[in-house]
This record gives sequence, C-alpha cells and structure tokens, in this order.
Amino acid sequence: MNPGSPPPDPRHRRPEGVTDTTVEALGALSKALETAERARGALYDFHQLTGSADLALDDAVRLLRAAGHGRRADQVEREILGRNVIPGHWTFQIVEEYNSTYYDVFRAIERAIRQELAEGRDHLHEAEMKAARRTEGHPDHTAE
Repeated sequence: MNPGSPPPDPRHRRPEGVTDTTVEALGALSKALETAERARGALYDFHQLTGSADLALDDAVRLLRAAGHGRRADQVEREILGRNVIPGHWTFQIVEEYNSTYYDVFRAIERAIRQELAEGRDHLHEAEMKAARRTEGHPDHTAE
C-alpha cells in the first residue's frame, strides 16, 4: 500500500495470519472462476442464438413455400428445424450439464476455500491493489 494510504474497507481486509501467497492463490482461484463465468455466459449466448436461429427457420420455411419451393421448405423442416445440436441434446441440455457437472462444483469449491482461508472474504488481492494505487485525498480514489 501507499504509505499513509488507508487500508481496504473492512469487508476486504485480509484476516489476521493470511499470507501474501494465500492472497495471491485466492486471487488466482477467483480469476479462474471469473473466466468460467465468462465461458458460461458464452454458453448462454450460444444457447439463445441457436434457439433464435431455430425460430427464424419458421419464416424461412414459410417464405420458401410462398415462393413455390415446397421441396426445399420440407427439407429445412425435416433436416434442420428442431435438430439436436449434438447427438441427443438441445442447447438447454448442454447448459444444464455444464452447470451441474462443472460450474456449480467450481463455484462451491471456490467459496469453501475462500471461507476456510480468508473468512469468506472476496477479492482481497484486488482490494489491496486498489489501496496501493489510490491517490490520497483525491475524491475519486476513496476507500469505500
């Protein structure tokens, strides 16, 4: 921290006895979880975009029929509309499996480790970085 700079707010102060290496390890674990959060968001994007594409096929089928291309409209209905994106699965099932198999477990373990090693306090590394980079007396650099 900057000399004379106030410490992080109480909610983000490291508990007594927590070492620099532990704070660094918890920061790395938190960063990994945040990356998994982003992957999960991308998975939800995939889910919603694929669903939107499938619903847009209704218009394509209708327009193909209106244009006199019934055989091709039938092909789209039969071969693409409502199709599994991987064998046996729609995108919602992929999201559910990701959540239950990976994300929920990751989140629970990260929380348990943070609880055990730092009294459940989150973002200790970032809070200490904020305190160290704060400009004393500047209104936009306040502790809280």
